[in-house]
This record gives sequence, C-alpha cells and structure tokens, in this order.
Amino acid sequence: MANNAAGELMQHLAARHLHPKPAWLQSFLSTTRPNTALAALKQTCLFRLLATDITTSLNQPAASVFPEDVLRGTVQSRFLAGPIICQVLDIEDIGQSRWSQVEAIEARERGEMTKGREIVRVIESENDDSGQAAAPAQTKGPFKLLLQDAKGLQVYAVDLRGIDGLNTNMSMGVKLLLRNIEVRRAVIMLEPGNVQTLGGKLEALDKAWKEGRKDILIKAANASGELAG
Repeated sequence: MANNAAGELMQHLAARHLHPKPAWLQSFLSTTRPNTALAALKQTCLFRLLATDITTSLNQPAASVFPEDVLRGTVQSRFLAGPIICQVLDIEDIGQSRWSQVEAIEARERGEMTKGREIVRVIESENDDSGQAAAPAQTKGPFKLLLQDAKGLQVYAVDLRGIDGLNTNMSMGVKLLLRNIEVRRAVIMLEPGNVQTLGGKLEALDKAWKEGRKDILIKAANASGELAG
C-alpha cells in the first residue's frame, strides 16, 4: 500500500513539475495515517512540500533548474524554456525610496492606515472574514527578487509589469514556476504569463525577513546617501 501511495503521490507532484527526493517522500508517508484517503494525502503532501526548502526536498531534472552558466553577465539575452521551480529568498520594491518604505512600515507598527483605495480593500476583507486582519497596502513595484532553484543557485529577477502575488507582503520561501523566461545579463525578466505562484513559504526565513526588513532598508538608505523624508 505504501508503494502504491508513493507512486500516486509522485505522479500527482510530477504533474506540477515537483520531483521530491525519495527520502523526503518516505518521511512524509511515515507521518500519515494508513487509512488516509488518497485525495487528502495528495493535498497534504503538496502543502508540506511547498513549505520545505527545495534545496533539501527536491531532486529536479536538469530542465527544471537554472543552467549553471545563467549568471554569466556577458550574455546579453537568452531564453530558458523551463519549467523551472524556484523559491523566493528576498524581494525589494525598487519603485519607492527606501525611506518611504521605512515610513510605511512604521505607520503599520503604530496601527495607522492610509485613507483612499486601501480603506475599501479593508472593508471588503472584513466582510469576507471579520476575524482576519487586513493586509498592509500593496505597492505596484517594480520589484527586484532573489530566486533560488533546487540546486541552490541564486539568481536575481525583476518584475516590471506587476505580477499578481509578487509584492513585499508575500511570504518568503514561496515557490514559483517559471516558463519561457528571458535572462538579460544574468537577471531574469519576469512576465505575468511566464510566472505561476505555487504557494508555500519557509517559516524561519519569512519571520527573519519581516523582522529585519526595516533595519535593512535603513542601512541601505544610509549607505546610498538617501535623504529621509
């Protein structure tokens, strides 16, 4: 039965271009109840896999990781067919000054909210689920991201178009599926039609990133000589 379940799960995940290491899959199966329905097993397995560090949990084929020479900055432009699975390690809003981002964080810490379109979003959120806290207002970017594939290779990417789900409120460690992407001088150009957000996050990374973001922005602003206010 365990072998049958493992085969079903491998097929389910492979259809989503996720190829877990056998050891990870066996470890997952060892924590589940023997009589768990297959549909529930598939859902739980996908959820847990997306919450892992893909450098330890996935064994991706060559086409599903970045090529080893992707960081060669002398290559003006190249296209990668993929599908490539990666996780987000960092995101920076390069459309706003760092000090304005610091001020926005401090306003949220004081419980202040900006009037305008965000008010409408808060009301809608409260109607949908009164017990859920409203998310901070999202900015439009553009954004610079640090991505990592299953082999551990880290590559910078930029989102110039405003892709749904990519913003400074997102969880660090979220998994992305990239297809037919252009790489310009070692930087990935993200386009709405080429990026699929799979979900998930890395709890420790996400917590550290959120707690340290304001200090990082302040240091970067001071280092670049950016003026406050």
